[in-house]
Amino acid sequence: MKTVSDYFGCLVFDDRVMKGCLSADVYASLRKTIDEGAKLDASVANAVAGAMKDWAVANGATHYTHWFQPLTGITAEKHDSFISPAPDGGVIMDFSGKELIKGEPDASSFPSGGLRATFEARGYTAWDPTSYAFIKGKTLCIPTAFCSYGGEALDKKTPLLRSMEALNRQAMRILKLFGNTDVKCVKTSVGPEQEYFLVPKELYEQRKDLIYTGRTLFGAKPPKGQEMDDHYFGVIKPRVAAYMEDLNQELWKLGILAKTEHNEVAPAQHELAPIYSTTNIATDHNQLTMEIMQKVAAKHGLVCLLHEKPFAGVNGSGKHNNWSIATDTGVNLLSPGETPYQNAQFLLFLCAVIKAVDDYQDLLRLSVATAGNDHRLGANEAPPAVVSIFLGDELTAILDAIENDKPYEGTKKTTMKLGVDVLPRFARDTTDRNRTSPFAFTGNKFEFRMLGSSNSIACANIMLNAAVAESLKIYADRLEGAEDFETALHAMIQKTIKDHKRILFNGNGYDGAWLEEAAKRGLCNYRTTPDCMPHLLDQKNVDMLTAHKVFTVPELHSRCEIMLENYCKTVVIEANTMVDMARKQILPAVAGFTADLAEDVAAKKAAVPGASCGYETGLIGKLSVLTDQIADKTDELERAVLELKNTCTVEEESYAIRDTVLPKMAALRAVADEAETLTAEEVWPFPTYGELLFGVR
Repeated sequence: MKTVSDYFGCLVFDDRVMKGCLSADVYASLRKTIDEGAKLDASVANAVAGAMKDWAVANGATHYTHWFQPLTGITAEKHDSFISPAPDGGVIMDFSGKELIKGEPDASSFPSGGLRATFEARGYTAWDPTSYAFIKGKTLCIPTAFCSYGGEALDKKTPLLRSMEALNRQAMRILKLFGNTDVKCVKTSVGPEQEYFLVPKELYEQRKDLIYTGRTLFGAKPPKGQEMDDHYFGVIKPRVAAYMEDLNQELWKLGILAKTEHNEVAPAQHELAPIYSTTNIATDHNQLTMEIMQKVAAKHGLVCLLHEKPFAGVNGSGKHNNWSIATDTGVNLLSPGETPYQNAQFLLFLCAVIKAVDDYQDLLRLSVATAGNDHRLGANEAPPAVVSIFLGDELTAILDAIENDKPYEGTKKTTMKLGVDVLPRFARDTTDRNRTSPFAFTGNKFEFRMLGSSNSIACANIMLNAAVAESLKIYADRLEGAEDFETALHAMIQKTIKDHKRILFNGNGYDGAWLEEAAKRGLCNYRTTPDCMPHLLDQKNVDMLTAHKVFTVPELHSRCEIMLENYCKTVVIEANTMVDMARKQILPAVAGFTADLAEDVAAKKAAVPGASCGYETGLIGKLSVLTDQIADKTDELERAVLELKNTCTVEEESYAIRDTVLPKMAALRAVADEAETLTAEEVWPFPTYGELLFGVR
């Protein structure tokens, strides 16, 4: 029987494979490109392409594709076979360095935000050698960047790589000042926790809202939800355990470091968490993970829901982005060590993050903005829409001491005594965890908790990397010209603490008093996507992102346009689905049930003259009123959607959706859900919340 170590990464053209099939010179040259960003020689590309093709064919592949991440939020691929005609009428399996390095998909068919016109079709994909190629099915997938004919980035990978390079550039300047001359590069690492729901496929297929939008647009609260807290970390059901086992195997074959799995808070909700990887690779892996989660679910008669809020009234799903910075020599720059007060290098990088989050809180908020995540943020399972940082008591006390030029007395580790002799004693952490904080320090990393479960992690990490790079640049500019490095360093750390302590908050982010306090501090509170997305084009943000060459000005305008368009299209699809379900399913069901009740009343009175029929008559009255309300509110919603055609810009349309369409959707849902509670279960036209949430046994 094979163990995990026997087959882990067996479908990946990774370092182990390259060492075995490339010459020493070619391997060394390729590693230099991967590790240090050196230019790739054409002869090396040809050698790699040949070896990659031979390996892929030996593992059953017949095609190759440039696998990329356009601005649709999912991945894209166009398959080409390895075959080339042979003189004797047969074929040979061929793959060149040119084909490895460059592809040419149709750029006009993907979202471009005006960067490409419909008649301007040419676009290019370019091999990203820092992310290993892999086999999916019968196809060799080559991770690539995607750009237009004019060189504008049309994907999420390109700006991510740019942001990583920007942070590397500025971090290296700082490390040099501390005398770290052996470091060749600095990279950010990410471990994204992925939450999801599993529902029976046969029930999913009966719900138009789940099929078209990924979330339930109607649904009354079941008798039981998550009130008992009995699902979180509970025993995993056999059917779910079988799914998780198969999922792990498929992920491990692709070299994805799936590590932790458990039940989440809501019924039918679960979580998967990987070991940390370099941000670029972690982003690729997370996109693959979401795809494979859904494919494996289908094999088990399940559907994996990745929407941020598939069910109202229970926890939604997030994707916690655990982010850190490390050198190629293995030093975690966000690790405090035993005496963080004396660790000046750690404190400087910590302050760089604090300054970045405060200065660019709007960019972090809009990096996670989607129509789906708007339903989740601020609810009981997710942080509020206000960005703040949790540091814990020890680091907060250290920063207070520095700010006020007072000695830091230190915090002794407390030994936990559990009152049972056979149980081991262990040291308590010096700080607790805060699950209500959007951006929490958790020992040697920051956990950005605002991402939605379906989001690409690229967007948040682009903004985080770029913002921290800007802080480090400001620090390096000042320190490189300082006469006394230590004095200037202390003064700069102290100034950062004083200038940016408003972003620090260790309390309960769910408390309404915090929102009032945050407003007094001048923190942003952008509750919806239309509120925050236009701030991408604020001058300070444009200046910073273009200065570090993460985006060009046209690329920023295109992304603002695309994200608002996505928001508008998403909600319009939801609204149209509600209209369709209300008219074709809910109204006929409720009206039919009411008519049946009326017939029962007539029959009862005929059989028993003078019978009161109070229950039936009262129910008929309630349902008749609700039927009229459902019909009226359906008409109102349809008119509101039609009126969107009168808006002139996508920004104007997004405001109309926020202020008019969404409230009308909520109003329709309220009366329809009330009707569900009064209608016989056997005539309700689609599966209920109770069936969906507790249907996997």
